[in-house]
Amino acid sequence: MKVNIEIDCTPLEARQFFGLPDVGPMQTAVMEKLQQQVLSNIEKVSPESLIQSWFTFDPKIAERFQDMFVAMAGLGGTRSGDKKK
Repeated sequence: MKVNIEIDCTPLEARQFFGLPDVGPMQTAVMEKLQQQVLSNIEKVSPESLIQSWFTFDPKIAERFQDMFVAMAGLGGTRSGDKKK
């Protein structure tokens, strides 16, 4: 014998029928907290703040980055201020 039972209900109605707790308010609170944390930390990964944090270690790092990019691009040579006479 084969018996099929179809129940047409929403997930909320099914949770209520089985006596499971309503986790909607908790999910909303967690998502709001997560959103606040993401928004508060988003400024730390902006390009301006990353470059500023990189360049604060060494005052000549901007020149070194420029030399590195020139070398990687295969343009060769040196900057005009570095040429020896």
